[in-house]
Amino acid sequence: MLAAAAFAAFVAATNSFAAPASKPVEEKLEPPTAEQFAISENNLKQIGLGIHNFASTNNNALPTNVYSKDKKPLLSWRVQLLPHLEQEELYKKFKLDEPWDSDNNKKLIDTMPKIYAPIRVKAVKGMTFYQGFMDSNGVMMADRFEIGNIPDGTSNTFAVAESAKPVIWTKPSDIEFDGKNMPALGGMFEGKFHGLLYDGSVNRYRKGLRADLLSRLIDPADGQVVNPEKEDYDK
Repeated sequence: MLAAAAFAAFVAATNSFAAPASKPVEEKLEPPTAEQFAISENNLKQIGLGIHNFASTNNNALPTNVYSKDKKPLLSWRVQLLPHLEQEELYKKFKLDEPWDSDNNKKLIDTMPKIYAPIRVKAVKGMTFYQGFMDSNGVMMADRFEIGNIPDGTSNTFAVAESAKPVIWTKPSDIEFDGKNMPALGGMFEGKFHGLLYDGSVNRYRKGLRADLLSRLIDPADGQVVNPEKEDYDK
């Protein structure tokens, strides 16, 4: 009896140790399809059209983030663009003098228009990969520029690209570029990415685009010639 009791106690003690937690298996994505590429390209073209429509109704100004009177960022340029993307009713629901995470505005995060939605990859609802370029060398920080006077020209300057990491679409958060550190792009297509130029054209670039070309495409006023080679594109 003592031996049986001891064995039972040993079994109970052994079973009390929890099995090590298994690591979550990341879902392997299928290679991107031509249809997925086409959807993203079309989304960016529509965003580009919206930018031009915004400029035509705002004295050629470029859309930028919404700021408070004391220059604090409140809402993204993506919200500013809504009336020019056939989303005027949604735009009217925002309180433009409140931040993106105010009681009113945060309720609208889940209403993100399909044009901003991720393609192919999974992301938290209300997150987007479509972002502009901020910081000292990003055109969206330079409110002195208008659609017709971007120094390097509309056909040589990125307006929007597919970032490596998504952000909440209403949040004034975008790709930062200081002229030195190259930003990470291509979160939806494993490094390959689409870039919208201010002239409205969209190109798909290869993974690991050379730094000098990427810098020239982002910086609106570096005075450098943009000279993409055939191998820079992913076609």
